[in-house]
Amino acid sequence: MVLKKISYFIDGKKIKVEVEVCDTPFKKFKGLMFKKKSFPLLFIFRKEKNLSIHSFFCKPFKAIWLDKNMKSTKVIDVKKWKPNFSGNGKFILEIPITTQRG
Repeated sequence: MVLKKISYFIDGKKIKVEVEVCDTPFKKFKGLMFKKKSFPLLFIFRKEKNLSIHSFFCKPFKAIWLDKNMKSTKVIDVKKWKPNFSGNGKFILEIPITTQRG
């Protein structure tokens, strides 16, 4: 697992966090599923578009959709076992609610 430090913006406030990058199809597919503990995950996509996620087999987490400039376009608290959440962005940041990081 390789961790990367990133900065993103919510309501003009800069936030720094250490993330695990999900840039392969398998990492994007698995995400937070079945993990008891995890660093925040940063999903990277080729271009900005409507991106959907689910929370099957996941503990609660905060989902943040980010544009190409790492500015938030949508922030939600995701409860487990929900079928569909979507927002526009180039990145999605998933932060486990139980994490002490981020």
